[in-house]
Amino acid sequence: MTQWLFAPRPAPSLPIVGSDQRFPVRRILCVGQNYAAHAREMGSDPDKQTPFFFTKPGDAIVSDGANPSYPSATANLHYEAELVAAIGPGKDGGVAIVGWAVGCDLTRRDLQAEAKTAGRPWDAAKGFDQSAPCGPITLGDLPSPDGAIRLCVNGETKQDSVLNDMILNPDRIVAAAAALWSLQPGDLIFTGTPSGVGPVKPGDRVVVTIDGLETLSFEVQS
Repeated sequence: MTQWLFAPRPAPSLPIVGSDQRFPVRRILCVGQNYAAHAREMGSDPDKQTPFFFTKPGDAIVSDGANPSYPSATANLHYEAELVAAIGPGKDGGVAIVGWAVGCDLTRRDLQAEAKTAGRPWDAAKGFDQSAPCGPITLGDLPSPDGAIRLCVNGETKQDSVLNDMILNPDRIVAAAAALWSLQPGDLIFTGTPSGVGPVKPGDRVVVTIDGLETLSFEVQS
């Protein structure tokens, strides 16, 4: 029997729609600038874009209707609505997308801008505590592959697009990620955000919807 120096923390997990089972989260991979309008919004040329990723730790997940806290060391916290692909066991010992969820990539935009200017990693801007609110996972095929993705803050629509506007579709994203990492069951892939990203402050209510999936809703805490 393993003797721990101290008790390990419980593994992060997400609920599964219509099931008492839960999805154990291993790590989070995120695709940057995967919608053309958002790439332009961030100062990039989508026609010259190649797939790039950043990561968040699994314990960045905020689940089960919990509310994330406004993080330290930023004065410019941004929302980014995302379709999330859940990786599970596939055929012949491989992996595959087994389900889908609605996510929100919270970003310390000021720290990201500083990191870009200095040519430094984005970890502090993207991978901080409670930076990945996520709704429950719907198993099976994506209910509406061409469905709408929207984000509202305090009832006002901020992001409004369709999944077909993604530069790389989910299958191509998985293939690109598999060329860089050994994907394992429990991995989540945030597939990118549409244009319209912007700031939130304590007390703001954020609602993210994708057709056919469970809504993600949370209030930013002080």
